[in-house]
Amino acid sequence: MWAYGVFAIGAAILAIGFILFFPRFRRRRAQVALQEARARFHRRREWLEARFMTLAARSGKPRGLRWADCEFENAVAFARDRGTGRLRALVAVTIKFEAIEGEGMEDVAAVANHKAATAVFRLDGPDWETDGRAYFNLSPSQTIDYYQSQLEFVE
Repeated sequence: MWAYGVFAIGAAILAIGFILFFPRFRRRRAQVALQEARARFHRRREWLEARFMTLAARSGKPRGLRWADCEFENAVAFARDRGTGRLRALVAVTIKFEAIEGEGMEDVAAVANHKAATAVFRLDGPDWETDGRAYFNLSPSQTIDYYQSQLEFVE
Protein backbone atom coordinates (compact mmCIF):
# COMPACT_ATOMS: atom_id res chain seq x y z
CA MET A 1 0.00 0.00 0.00
CA TRP A 2 2.80 2.41 0.81
CA ALA A 3 4.18 1.73 -2.73
CA TYR A 4 1.17 3.53 -4.19
CA GLY A 5 1.94 6.56 -2.04
CA VAL A 6 5.59 6.60 -3.14
CA PHE A 7 4.47 6.26 -6.77
CA ALA A 8 1.98 9.13 -6.38
CA ILE A 9 4.63 11.38 -4.78
CA GLY A 10 7.14 10.52 -7.54
CA ALA A 11 4.55 11.23 -10.25
CA ALA A 12 3.67 14.56 -8.61
CA ILE A 13 7.35 15.57 -8.45
CA LEU A 14 7.81 14.69 -12.13
CA ALA A 15 4.68 16.65 -13.08
CA ILE A 16 5.84 19.72 -11.16
CA GLY A 17 9.29 19.49 -12.73
CA PHE A 18 7.73 19.20 -16.17
CA ILE A 19 5.48 22.21 -15.55
CA LEU A 20 8.41 24.31 -14.34
CA PHE A 21 11.03 23.39 -16.94
CA PHE A 22 9.08 22.70 -20.14
CA PRO A 23 8.42 26.40 -21.00
CA ARG A 24 12.10 27.18 -20.50
CA PHE A 25 13.04 24.24 -22.71
CA ARG A 26 10.63 25.40 -25.45
CA ARG A 27 12.00 28.97 -25.38
CA ARG A 28 15.56 27.71 -25.63
CA ARG A 29 14.65 25.41 -28.51
CA ALA A 30 12.91 28.30 -30.32
CA GLN A 31 16.01 30.50 -29.85
CA VAL A 32 18.27 27.82 -31.32
CA ALA A 33 15.89 27.32 -34.26
CA LEU A 34 15.87 31.08 -34.92
CA GLN A 35 19.67 31.25 -34.84
CA GLU A 36 19.88 28.36 -37.30
CA ALA A 37 17.30 29.96 -39.60
CA ARG A 38 19.21 33.26 -39.58
CA ALA A 39 22.46 31.47 -40.41
CA ARG A 40 20.78 29.61 -43.31
CA PHE A 41 19.36 32.91 -44.61
CA HIS A 42 22.80 34.54 -44.62
CA ARG A 43 24.40 31.51 -46.32
CA ARG A 44 21.79 31.59 -49.12
CA ARG A 45 21.34 35.34 -49.27
CA GLU A 46 23.06 35.95 -52.62
CA TRP A 47 20.97 33.22 -54.29
CA LEU A 48 17.79 34.54 -52.64
CA GLU A 49 18.44 38.08 -53.87
CA ALA A 50 18.94 36.85 -57.44
CA ARG A 51 15.77 34.74 -57.17
CA PHE A 52 13.84 37.72 -55.83
CA MET A 53 14.94 39.89 -58.75
CA THR A 54 14.04 37.20 -61.29
CA LEU A 55 10.56 36.61 -59.88
CA ALA A 56 9.82 40.30 -59.31
CA ALA A 57 10.85 41.14 -62.87
CA ARG A 58 8.51 38.42 -64.20
CA SER A 59 5.55 39.68 -62.17
CA GLY A 60 4.65 42.46 -64.65
CA LYS A 61 4.22 44.89 -61.74
CA PRO A 62 4.17 47.79 -61.88
CA ARG A 63 2.47 47.79 -65.24
CA GLY A 64 4.45 49.41 -68.05
CA LEU A 65 7.78 49.19 -66.20
CA ARG A 66 10.71 46.81 -66.35
CA TRP A 67 12.84 46.03 -63.29
CA ALA A 68 16.27 47.39 -64.22
CA ASP A 69 18.16 47.05 -60.93
CA CYS A 70 17.62 46.22 -57.28
CA GLU A 71 20.06 47.14 -54.51
CA PHE A 72 19.70 45.24 -51.22
CA GLU A 73 20.60 46.75 -47.85
CA ASN A 74 22.70 44.67 -45.44
CA ALA A 75 20.31 44.72 -42.47
CA VAL A 76 17.65 42.03 -42.16
CA ALA A 77 14.53 42.23 -39.99
CA PHE A 78 13.00 38.91 -38.97
CA ALA A 79 9.29 38.50 -38.30
CA ARG A 80 6.94 35.64 -37.59
CA ASP A 81 3.72 35.09 -39.53
CA ARG A 82 0.97 35.09 -36.88
CA GLY A 83 -1.18 32.69 -38.90
CA THR A 84 1.36 30.02 -39.75
CA GLY A 85 4.16 30.67 -37.25
CA ARG A 86 6.69 30.67 -40.10
CA LEU A 87 9.57 33.11 -40.21
CA ARG A 88 9.87 35.96 -42.66
CA ALA A 89 13.02 37.92 -43.49
CA LEU A 90 12.52 41.49 -44.64
CA VAL A 91 15.25 43.46 -46.40
CA ALA A 92 15.18 47.10 -47.49
CA VAL A 93 15.74 47.51 -51.22
CA THR A 94 16.12 50.35 -53.70
CA ILE A 95 14.61 49.54 -57.09
CA LYS A 96 15.24 51.16 -60.42
CA PHE A 97 12.68 50.78 -63.20
CA GLU A 98 12.75 51.47 -66.93
CA ALA A 99 9.75 52.24 -69.08
CA ILE A 100 8.68 49.54 -71.54
CA GLU A 101 8.25 51.00 -75.03
CA GLY A 102 4.66 51.28 -76.14
CA GLU A 103 3.22 50.85 -72.63
CA GLY A 104 2.57 54.57 -72.07
CA MET A 105 5.16 55.19 -69.37
CA GLU A 106 7.98 56.55 -71.55
CA ASP A 107 7.10 60.20 -70.90
CA VAL A 108 6.58 59.89 -67.14
CA ALA A 109 9.52 61.60 -65.42
CA ALA A 110 9.01 59.71 -62.14
CA VAL A 111 9.99 56.42 -63.80
CA ALA A 112 13.65 57.41 -63.43
CA ASN A 113 13.30 57.88 -59.65
CA HIS A 114 14.59 55.07 -57.46
CA LYS A 115 11.85 53.42 -55.42
CA ALA A 116 12.22 52.29 -51.80
CA ALA A 117 10.65 48.99 -50.85
CA THR A 118 10.97 45.94 -48.64
CA ALA A 119 11.76 42.54 -50.16
CA VAL A 120 10.10 39.59 -48.43
CA PHE A 121 11.60 36.13 -47.95
CA ARG A 122 9.95 33.21 -46.13
CA LEU A 123 11.25 30.15 -44.35
CA ASP A 124 9.56 27.19 -46.01
CA GLY A 125 10.54 24.09 -44.06
CA PRO A 126 14.31 24.17 -43.73
CA ASP A 127 14.85 26.42 -46.78
CA TRP A 128 14.38 30.12 -47.42
CA GLU A 129 12.31 31.08 -50.48
CA THR A 130 10.82 34.17 -52.09
CA ASP A 131 7.83 34.97 -54.29
CA GLY A 132 9.41 38.20 -55.53
CA ARG A 133 7.01 40.22 -53.38
CA ALA A 134 7.96 43.78 -52.44
CA TYR A 135 6.15 46.25 -50.23
CA PHE A 136 6.74 49.71 -51.71
CA ASN A 137 7.34 52.85 -49.65
CA LEU A 138 7.79 50.87 -46.42
CA SER A 139 10.98 49.98 -44.56
CA PRO A 140 11.17 46.48 -43.03
CA SER A 141 10.16 47.74 -39.57
CA GLN A 142 7.33 49.82 -41.07
CA THR A 143 6.16 46.75 -42.98
CA ILE A 144 5.95 44.72 -39.78
CA ASP A 145 4.14 47.59 -38.01
CA TYR A 146 1.71 48.09 -40.90
CA TYR A 147 0.90 44.37 -41.10
CA GLN A 148 0.94 43.85 -37.32
CA SER A 149 -2.21 41.72 -37.47
CA GLN A 150 -0.27 39.29 -39.69
CA LEU A 151 3.37 39.76 -38.59
CA GLU A 152 5.23 40.11 -35.30
CA PHE A 153 8.85 41.13 -34.69
CA VAL A 154 11.28 38.34 -33.83
CA GLU A 155 14.45 39.15 -31.91
